[in-house]
Amino acid sequence: MDREFLADLFSHFGPVTMRRMFSGYGISADGVNFALSLRSGLYFRADEVTIPRFEAEGCGPFQYQTRAKTVTVNSYWQLPARLFDDPEELSEWARAALGAAQRAALKKRPRARKAKAQAKKVVPTKQAPKKKKAAKKQKRRVG
Repeated sequence: MDREFLADLFSHFGPVTMRRMFSGYGISADGVNFALSLRSGLYFRADEVTIPRFEAEGCGPFQYQTRAKTVTVNSYWQLPARLFDDPEELSEWARAALGAAQRAALKKRPRARKAKAQAKKVVPTKQAPKKKKAAKKQKRRVG
């Protein structure tokens, strides 16, 4: 799928940003990546709220082959082929995918904030008492 085709496909959804990645494009709105357009198809972000909708359409999660095994990425599911002919319904699915991506981003944020807070904690050192001892030793030498 080329950029022009994808722009037409998402015309009812609203403005999207497309960035080259892997064998296609990452598609985002409001700074949140919610879709992947790859050689193997168009995949939307999914979660426990939206996966049943994909399953009802007979769609599956994104998969790729390595030399040793098949890897399944359950966070992106293939879009039903019938939606390529219905941009209005596709935009509803895209909004649901954007919602799933936003929920996933919210789940990740607390961990990032917690890590930053822990990094900012100051660990007390024992350097201050050593300076006092050094000052006392100097006084003894003088006297």
